[in-house]
Amino acid sequence: MKIVFFGTPDFAVSSLEALLAVGHEIAAVVTAPDKPSGRGLQATPSAVKQFAIEKNLLVLQPEKLKDDAFIVQLKAIDAPLFIVVAFRMLPEVVWNMPKQGTYNLHASLLPKYRGAAPINWAIINGERETGLTTFKLQHAIDTGDILLQTCVPIEDTVTAGQLYETLKIKGAELLVKTVQLIEESAAHDRALPFVQQATGVVSHAPKLNKETGHLDWSCDAKSIHNRVRGLHPSPSAWTVLHQGDKQYVIKIHRSRINNGTRSLFVGKAVTDNKSHLYITCGTDAIEVLELQAEGRKRMTVEAFLRGFKIEEDGYFE
Repeated sequence: MKIVFFGTPDFAVSSLEALLAVGHEIAAVVTAPDKPSGRGLQATPSAVKQFAIEKNLLVLQPEKLKDDAFIVQLKAIDAPLFIVVAFRMLPEVVWNMPKQGTYNLHASLLPKYRGAAPINWAIINGERETGLTTFKLQHAIDTGDILLQTCVPIEDTVTAGQLYETLKIKGAELLVKTVQLIEESAAHDRALPFVQQATGVVSHAPKLNKETGHLDWSCDAKSIHNRVRGLHPSPSAWTVLHQGDKQYVIKIHRSRINNGTRSLFVGKAVTDNKSHLYITCGTDAIEVLELQAEGRKRMTVEAFLRGFKIEEDGYFE
């Protein structure tokens, strides 16, 4: 099919590559404008733009999606299908343009985890499974009728970064099946097997911010461990170590639950200052495996303790 593809990050590249691999015509790729990054703040193209240029695809980077020139350009391309993967919200004048409609790939089992960070929140909330959904866009975000879904288990130790990689590949596979279904339906003038989203199981996955990562040690150890996993590798869970009149911001990158350590105080640092660091929670404790002090590199707890002594009165908050 002739398709206009909307996407920006690495997650979308796998889907774009998969559509090309099975022979679809990508008439244009719409992605975010280049953004300053790095020490020199040089304009850096998105992962999707870099891939599109390698494949000699037409790249469009509108600042505003309602811009008249952009709308005219889209209409001139005259693609019957738009595909959206990890892109910002489209205005109706765009998503309502193609004859076959506009379809989005979302990294959750909608209507659960509507929003910007479904992978992270599924892990943070301790879900045992998540998945992927393709659906037809309509007015409200992530609410359109579902076309296809696939389930993916969440292991107890998996991080958001690891789940991202799994869903990226499986999402590309689901999207290829979705476009094939749309193509066959159009060719034989058959209605697509849409399913309306149930209203009773709606949940949300809001955008992550710094405060999302601030650990509350009064929570149980499992909840804290899930938050560490769900925010790895970025933006990371963090806490503040208090020692005397000094404070240190510490990112916790990897942890595990420790059922044998308890204290009357939550956030208590329990360590031999050599090989282990436990932090007490509302119930039980977590063992910190990898961490990063502000201004320093990420390291194992053993390496950290070789150069940093945690005092007897040290506690995390």
